[in-house]
Amino acid sequence: MKVKTFQVFFSLIFSIFAPMAMAAGEHTGGHGHGEGHDPYAEIGKPGVSTEVDRTVAVEMNDAMRFVPDNLAVKQGETIRFVVKNVGKTDHELVLGTEKDLQAHYEMMKKYPEMEHQDPSMIRVDPGQTGEVVWQFTKAGQVHFGCLLPGHYEAGMKGAVSVETAAAPGHNAEGKGKTGHQH
Repeated sequence: MKVKTFQVFFSLIFSIFAPMAMAAGEHTGGHGHGEGHDPYAEIGKPGVSTEVDRTVAVEMNDAMRFVPDNLAVKQGETIRFVVKNVGKTDHELVLGTEKDLQAHYEMMKKYPEMEHQDPSMIRVDPGQTGEVVWQFTKAGQVHFGCLLPGHYEAGMKGAVSVETAAAPGHNAEGKGKTGHQH
């Protein structure tokens, strides 16, 4: 009986930690996850709640939409997203690259009850409100979506356009304070 119990215990431990060990290794795709790896490098970084530049209200609804679903911010800007679920089912807002959101969505379809905490996301119960504070450090597109099964593929997604920050002493058109071109 002791041998059988040990085998079950060992099998359980192996089934939990083996996939984690494999996932932690290097993989193709042009980057490793060694020391110093920043998982948010392409989309920004968690913001500091006392250093918010602007607050943006976002509603999530059962028509599988975010309102608004397109936003514009400046590079370096820290945004407090106040995310309200006006629907009758759970919704979430997850920031990421389009590729990362798609991969995360596929994982959520396999494990729909998976719960996770991450500064780039918030899951909100019906009728409730949550917040994400995010600093957009890189110009380009940052996507967001609700990755609960069925929601993302139904169109519950949006994008943040991050505009390049002007150099100090220059406006957005590249002109100095006097208006002349450099």
